[in-house]
Amino acid sequence: MTTQGIEAVFLTTHKGGAAAKFFIDLGFELDFETDHNSGQLRAPGGGPYLFIAEVPVDQEPQTQIVLRVPDENLAVELAGPFADTHYGTREAVVRDPDGRHWTVQAARA
Repeated sequence: MTTQGIEAVFLTTHKGGAAAKFFIDLGFELDFETDHNSGQLRAPGGGPYLFIAEVPVDQEPQTQIVLRVPDENLAVELAGPFADTHYGTREAVVRDPDGRHWTVQAARA
């Protein structure tokens, strides 16, 4: 099975409002925000969405790229099983030849 491209970029930050403003100043538009200092943005021309979530200062900010796949039948080895997410999809982690982890996301069956 092949990827259908980049679904999303997830960023965690210590400065949710400042991070959102940074991307809005770059031209992203706010889709929605939550009551816990997170939100989803999109570039005006389309493409993957950007989700920003604020985390406590004892957690290091991270960047995660999510690849969209049509289903769970992948030709690569999973680093962990697919699991349901709270936002209605299923996700798993795969590891590339250099050991980097990538998140893959499929629709819930």
